[in-house]
Amino acid sequence: MRTKYKRVLLKLSGESLMGHQGYGIDSERLGQYAAQIAEVVQQGVEVAIVIGGGNIFRGLQGAAKGFDRVKGDQMGMLATTINSLALSSALESIGQPARVYTAINMFPIGEQYGNRRAIEALENGIVAIIAGGTGNPFFTTDTGSALRGIEIGADVMLKGTRIDGVYTADPEKDPTATKFSEITYDEVLSRGLRVMDLTATALCKENGLPIIVFDMDTQGNLAKVMAGEPIGTLVY
Repeated sequence: MRTKYKRVLLKLSGESLMGHQGYGIDSERLGQYAAQIAEVVQQGVEVAIVIGGGNIFRGLQGAAKGFDRVKGDQMGMLATTINSLALSSALESIGQPARVYTAINMFPIGEQYGNRRAIEALENGIVAIIAGGTGNPFFTTDTGSALRGIEIGADVMLKGTRIDGVYTADPEKDPTATKFSEITYDEVLSRGLRVMDLTATALCKENGLPIIVFDMDTQGNLAKVMAGEPIGTLVY
């Protein structure tokens, strides 16, 4: 099948890995994600991935409970690494090569990230999973995703969530919320929509990296996005 995009940065939330458990990593959800990712790689798409760590630890929540913010964010970086290792293992178990890169040196857990290293892996059909955010406190994995997507020359950033796009309000709380098929970065910012944090949205805008927000929890949706089906919301 012909795909619309050649190289993508897929952003997954840590919470999405919980499945129905409420905490940690649901092996069934992990397997579903791995199958979807392997499917599009087999179609010739180069896939880099950034995963959050909210299913294990969030630096901001830790800070609210009295943790030092810098140490809390560093704990969050470690949480993203745990999730990255889990996804790489799930991919490799179904025959899809994957490699974990870390923003800070954690050898032999993962190779230290460099954009040329990641690009070389992508060009050889290896999924590059980039852990540790930006490697700095006070930055979210949304910002890490935007930065890595720009660095590797991705055609688009895909934000896989449990909601099928961007709405005027939270559709899980407001039944009158309506979905956008597409929306500009400026409108996202002016409306205060929580697509990504402000830094990430501004970074994507400044560097012309479009974002597609879609429901990753429905099997086959990643392939549909690759085929250009308008199942989510395009932010441009």
